[in-house]
Amino acid sequence: MNQPLSTETIYNAQASNWLRSEKVLLSDFTARPRVLESLGNIEGQDILDFGCGEGYVSRMLLETGAKSVFGVDSSAEMITQAQTMASELKLANANYAEGNVVTFDQFPQTSFDKAIAVFLFNYLTIEEMTQVMTRVHALLAPGGTFVFTVPHPCLPFMRAETPPFYFEHGKKTYLDGINQTFEGKIWRRDGIPVSVRCVHKNFSHYFEALAKAGFNSLPEVKELAVTDEHLAFDPKFFGPLKGYPLHVLFKVKAND
Repeated sequence: MNQPLSTETIYNAQASNWLRSEKVLLSDFTARPRVLESLGNIEGQDILDFGCGEGYVSRMLLETGAKSVFGVDSSAEMITQAQTMASELKLANANYAEGNVVTFDQFPQTSFDKAIAVFLFNYLTIEEMTQVMTRVHALLAPGGTFVFTVPHPCLPFMRAETPPFYFEHGKKTYLDGINQTFEGKIWRRDGIPVSVRCVHKNFSHYFEALAKAGFNSLPEVKELAVTDEHLAFDPKFFGPLKGYPLHVLFKVKAND
């Protein structure tokens, strides 16, 4: 039986399909703008980007006033692209490092105002996710904000394996598929699919992990989906997803 490809191998191979300077992927419309919205005012702030990929969100953060962004990702190709784009755009305050996000400890500073993890935890087990959340909590300034997004836990069991977004759950159910890896795909508007995966968790695991990491306040939770604006903009692309819960956004503050 063939061993599944590592996440690093998958992303190194398809890095060019992630590189963009404008909204291309489905989740660039349905999730990433909501991350920026949830962060609020970031003027003059230092932001940590766990699982930064090729730096798309980091660049948007800098464009909207962040003082600096430091991103970490396990894909060497994605980090190379992030560094190249930062250099081409002369973003001296955008810094990136390749590394295992679970064990990485070479941070340029000891405190960040805010932190994000945009579709990172769906690649980690519950235990690994808890380790990363613990590190984030330790690195956030008192009262700092942590925003992260994950695929909606129900989505794999609600949608057939058809474009523009799905995960294969096999014969697993919502409750017996915990910590199991579901392979999937998410599409770009130009018709190009990219491979994604989801280490399945249910809602309780996110709450429990945040508590174990040291976050004492309840997170804000938003279920993200296709909106009427998306449907008006491109009904053919977004239409098949109407009414489905696609992603979940969590926002939580570190202790003051």
